[in-house]
Amino acid sequence: MEKLEVLDCSNTFIASYFTDDRGCAHCNREHTLIFIHSGELEITDNGRKTILHPGDCAFMRRDNRMWLQKRVKDGKSYRSVVMKFSRDYLKEFFHTLNRRDIPADARREKASLVKFPANRPDVRSLFDSLIPYFDAGVSPDEEILKMKMAEGMFAILKTDENLYALLFDFVEPWKIDIADFMEKNYMNDLTMEEMAYYTGRSLATFKRDFKKISTLTPQKWLIRRRLEAARELIRKGGKKVSEICFDVGFKNLSHFSKLYKETYGMAPTFT
Repeated sequence: MEKLEVLDCSNTFIASYFTDDRGCAHCNREHTLIFIHSGELEITDNGRKTILHPGDCAFMRRDNRMWLQKRVKDGKSYRSVVMKFSRDYLKEFFHTLNRRDIPADARREKASLVKFPANRPDVRSLFDSLIPYFDAGVSPDEEILKMKMAEGMFAILKTDENLYALLFDFVEPWKIDIADFMEKNYMNDLTMEEMAYYTGRSLATFKRDFKKISTLTPQKWLIRRRLEAARELIRKGGKKVSEICFDVGFKNLSHFSKLYKETYGMAPTFT
C-alpha cells in the first residue's frame, strides 16, 4: 500500500518518506539543503539533470523552479531530509561570523544547484542525526534545531567559498532588501521605477541588484509569484477565480487564465 509521510518542523527542517515514485514542480523560495537517505532523486534544472543517490547532498539556490522526480530504488523507499534557510536566519548567522574568515574574493555565481562532493562525513553526520526525530514523529527542540542549522551552514560554506557571496547578498544595510520588498509587495501595482525608488536605488542599480537574487527579470518574477499565490488561493477555495485574479495583482482575467494554463497545464477553474 502506498505510504507518504512528511514531518515539517517550522518550515525549516522537513523530512519526507514515500513508498511510490512521484514527481513535482518545485519553486524554491529559500536557500535549501537536501540530503537523500534512501531512494533516488532526479533534479531537472534549466534542462540539466542531476541525480542524487543515498548519501548525496545538494544545495538549491532560492528563487528557482526545478522539477523533482523522487523514486523508490532497489526496493528501498524514498527518504530525504531538507533544511531551509530563511533570509532572517541568514542575516542573524552572518553577524556571528568573524569578518576575517569571510573570503574577500568570493564571487556570486549563477548556478542554482550545487551537488556536494560524495562521502562528506560532516554532511552524513548532520543528516543522520536528524533521522531519529523523523522516525519518532517529533520535532527537535529550538536549541537542537539551531545547532543543526549552524552545522548545515558550515557544510555549505565549506563546499565552495563563492557561496558566501550567494548566501549573504544583503550586506548593504542602507538599501532595502530587494527580495523582502518584492515578497511583501508583489500584489501591488508598482512600476519598475517605483520599485527601484522604494528600495533606495536608481533603476539601473535596481536591475543590477535584482540579477544577484534571481535569474528572472523583475517582471517575470512578479508574474510567477502572482501565479503561485493564485494557485494557493484557488486550492483553498472560497473565492471566485476572477476575484483571485485581481487580488494577486493581475489586471486582465483572460491574460491571467492564459498564463495560468501555460504554467500549470490546466485552466484555473479546474485546479
